[in-house]
Amino acid sequence: MEKFPSVKRATATSTAGDDKYDVEQPAPPLPASEASQKPYFELTEQMPHLTDPKLISEMRLAVSGVAQTRSMLQALGERPDHESVDTAKAKLAEIEMNLAMQLEEIALSPRGEESPKDVEERKALEREKQIYKSVLSLDEMHEAYEKLLTEAEERLQKIYDAAVAGGDVADIEEKEEVVEEELNEDVVTILKAAEGNEPVERVNLSGKRLKFLPEAFGRIKSLVVLDLSNNQLEAIPDSIAGLESLEELNVSSNLLEALPDSIGLLFKLKILDVSGNKLTALPDSICRCRSLVELNAGFNKLSYLPTNIGYELVNLRRLSVPLNKLRHFPSSIGEMKSLCFLDAHFNELQGLTPSIGRLTNLEILNLSSNFSDLKELPQTIGDLSSLKELDLSNNQIHELPDTFGRLDNLMKLNVEQNPLVEPPKEIVDEGVEAVRAYMVKRRLDRLLAEEQRSMFEENTEANSSILTRSASWLTRMVSNVTGNLSGYLGAAGNSNADPYLNQPR
Repeated sequence: MEKFPSVKRATATSTAGDDKYDVEQPAPPLPASEASQKPYFELTEQMPHLTDPKLISEMRLAVSGVAQTRSMLQALGERPDHESVDTAKAKLAEIEMNLAMQLEEIALSPRGEESPKDVEERKALEREKQIYKSVLSLDEMHEAYEKLLTEAEERLQKIYDAAVAGGDVADIEEKEEVVEEELNEDVVTILKAAEGNEPVERVNLSGKRLKFLPEAFGRIKSLVVLDLSNNQLEAIPDSIAGLESLEELNVSSNLLEALPDSIGLLFKLKILDVSGNKLTALPDSICRCRSLVELNAGFNKLSYLPTNIGYELVNLRRLSVPLNKLRHFPSSIGEMKSLCFLDAHFNELQGLTPSIGRLTNLEILNLSSNFSDLKELPQTIGDLSSLKELDLSNNQIHELPDTFGRLDNLMKLNVEQNPLVEPPKEIVDEGVEAVRAYMVKRRLDRLLAEEQRSMFEENTEANSSILTRSASWLTRMVSNVTGNLSGYLGAAGNSNADPYLNQPR
């Protein structure tokens, strides 16, 4: 999309000298009174070689479609993260079950009617149900508009390519062509060998320009290692589940937009490389590949990881997800107790789940280049007792957490290109040991200040309590003395007074 030229558009803030319209970053929308007016794009000035009126019209419509779809996505607000969506689905199922049980209890009751308490409970469940349904509805709307946006951008790309090539509308019309793909000779040879009961354990088809993989590949039961990297594959057949002995699968650098759910049946799979594709998500079924030791899903379009990935992939040692669009890690990632290596640079991470502190075997952590999104680290980062290398460069971190000084095994630290205040730059320049010592002292100083404040508050309360008790004691004493004096002073009127003491002298 960066190839498209800027085109003119009348907006609420446009002036005579500033009337360019950026396809990637549309200007603010027009006022409501002018919203019905279609924007006018001076394509003929930007692309003077355009002469076909239909092509110009198509491009204007395409640009307008992209802009409108993006506006709708912006109006929807932030999309719920995958973990929230999964939680909403689980809660909805739970509520539906509770409602069904409640109806069953009412049907079996003698009166067959709801009690006031049952009515209130049902209404509360219905309200909760609507909340979770709203979360799912918002996610579905985002999904639909993102799909529309992708289609609109692809159409705009086709029109632009046709315009640059000097074509016309006919060149961009979609034509269904039936193309019979011929099987690659190497593939045929492998399949014949497998059919002849010849044991086939390792297959390397890297760089063979393969556009598809035949279903028959799933019948090679003896296959242990399969390399399909650097091809033009757009899909992996479901029959891959038949590779029951497969331990290594490399499908990197292809054109895959999704992985089959059947990949979860590869129970012996230890190494999976799906990097360099067009994946927007990993199937939830991948969590069933519990033998996985290495997973590389870098350089894709992932916006989330499966919610339960940490609960299931407990043997994973290396997780690489750089150059994606991840905004959060699922909280379950803290259960990957075997994880030693985690690379998530060049994403859109807005923070880390506190559960990351449970990765006590993690040695290398790369969180660099999340830019303006990553602004702070959780205090639990100090619990990564095995951490040796930490890259936090190119973020917006202002201070390291107080617990940072507990990273006793840290040997390499990169915090360049951060607006770091604590620790100060001169300390950072002295190296890891200086940073650790500074953070230890800072934490001790804070703990000491907190302890002194706590002691002061306790002493204040204690003194206040003593004064209160003293005042109470003094009040009681005065009351007693007053009572005694009153007794003596009032003795003259008492019929029981001693007559000897009352004799005149």
